[in-house]
Amino acid sequence: MSQRLYDILSEHLSERKRQLFDEVAQQRTRYVALVLEDLYQPQNTSAIQRSAESWGIQDLHVIENAHAFNHHRRIARGAYDWLTIHRYNQAPHNTAHCFEQLRKRGYQIAVTALHAETISIYDLPLDQPTAVVMGTELTGASKIAMESADAYVKIPTYGFTESLNVAAAAAVIAQHLAERVRFEKRDWQLTEEEKLQLKISWAKKSIYWSQYLIDLYESGEV
Repeated sequence: MSQRLYDILSEHLSERKRQLFDEVAQQRTRYVALVLEDLYQPQNTSAIQRSAESWGIQDLHVIENAHAFNHHRRIARGAYDWLTIHRYNQAPHNTAHCFEQLRKRGYQIAVTALHAETISIYDLPLDQPTAVVMGTELTGASKIAMESADAYVKIPTYGFTESLNVAAAAAVIAQHLAERVRFEKRDWQLTEEEKLQLKISWAKKSIYWSQYLIDLYESGEV
């Protein structure tokens, strides 16, 4: 049924757009995910979206404790429309709820932080799906995140500045992990059904009258 729906929608896409959907879906991964905990500067959340999308990372998990998720579409350059954004803002402890959901999906959770057990991001084992947590700009990861982490990671630097801006750090991490899972031949690609569902989602956002087509499909008229 999903394939039939996509066939109907894709008739209203250009050949180039259909080809692009196929090519991008083939390179998408959920083996790596980024988690944004309470980031409050839209320029940072927007830049992170753009980096994640560029490197084929499909899922962004957004924890909203003290700060609501916000972004600049100009900076994100439309990345929001192509990503799957999971928002956590309803539970008493959103960070704990997010981590619980990630672990149910088989993720190890690595928090970017300076800690006695911190290791280089380049040394982080990737023998299971990995979610990397970027803490809030001012104070970093929360106490709950630190206490619940499976690993602590950092990006090695060699100058006087000990850490990168959160958006710059996310870009380095996204690029490195996306390349490593491919190089190490991890099972990083989406299933065929996941690819199809993504293409349906993208088609809905690309076709102005998509809801009309969906209504026709659901009524059995097409």
